[in-house]
Amino acid sequence: MFRQSTIHIARFILSVLLVAGAFDAAAQTVVTPLVSVEWLHQNPATNDRVLIDLRDLRSYSTSHIPGAVHSDYGNDGWRQTIRNVPGLLPTDGPGLKQLVRKIGQLGIGNQSHVVLIAPGWSAGDMGMATRLYWSFKVLGHDRVSILDGGMAAWQSMRKPGGKTPLNPVRSGVEKNSARIFVPALRKTMLMDMEAVKSARARGEVSLDARPTMQYLGLQKSGAVRSAGTLPGAVSLPGQWLTENGGGYFRGISSLKKLATSAGLVNGGPLFVFCNTGHWASITWFVTSELLGGKNIRMYDGSLADWTARNNAPLERKINLN
Repeated sequence: MFRQSTIHIARFILSVLLVAGAFDAAAQTVVTPLVSVEWLHQNPATNDRVLIDLRDLRSYSTSHIPGAVHSDYGNDGWRQTIRNVPGLLPTDGPGLKQLVRKIGQLGIGNQSHVVLIAPGWSAGDMGMATRLYWSFKVLGHDRVSILDGGMAAWQSMRKPGGKTPLNPVRSGVEKNSARIFVPALRKTMLMDMEAVKSARARGEVSLDARPTMQYLGLQKSGAVRSAGTLPGAVSLPGQWLTENGGGYFRGISSLKKLATSAGLVNGGPLFVFCNTGHWASITWFVTSELLGGKNIRMYDGSLADWTARNNAPLERKINLN
């Protein structure tokens, strides 16, 4: 009798563990910062894996990865104008509520594995994915990856013979069932102007991710008031970090050499900036997520915020005036 009871209890415990394992299967999946086309081909969209296509709606509706949903990088609340500074991630108030609601409408819950799909034609394209990757991390969501090469890589692969696409595509607009997403804000990842001043006073490395011409002060973005860079900043342009400025990130060995060439020898602490936090997200993603640097932050407002104050110092490496 005792033996039979023991067997029944053991079977009950096993059944509970199996059911729990089924519900928690997504949470047990190893999530890496980058996934390949081959990986995604073997691991398609599911209830627990949400693919987000960041191309324009027309391109998405014409041809997208099966199961992928669409989100507008510029207009879905990911980047908002706050205190007259453009492109900021909302971290409180109505802006954050709007973004959290949008994330839930995409079918993303706190256990979802999110795979971000950029157009993939250029490094700037990949900045859409790295920027949202950083945003999810700030919101406390770690189960997020980027498709290396973006949609361009998915579409370019062909079966033997070179004519028939290897990977399936679908037309139209897909929707997921809404879920509840609860953010857990990581305030330590955020920097405002005062945090930047404090970091610079401590001697923390400031890393300019903009194109070289802007770093040198020979050109400027329309989002900033004056040409130049933060005094003492070093340069590691985001566009250098992908192969030929395209959609594939360079290999780890090459990325380490580029980081070393910029004087980044100890892996941090440092902070990255650009004009509005787009290029900077690429350099942050590489130094923090791919190279494993510690205490690496991104200045979201970047020079759009810095130059909004008339007394904020700038350095022009080359001054033609």
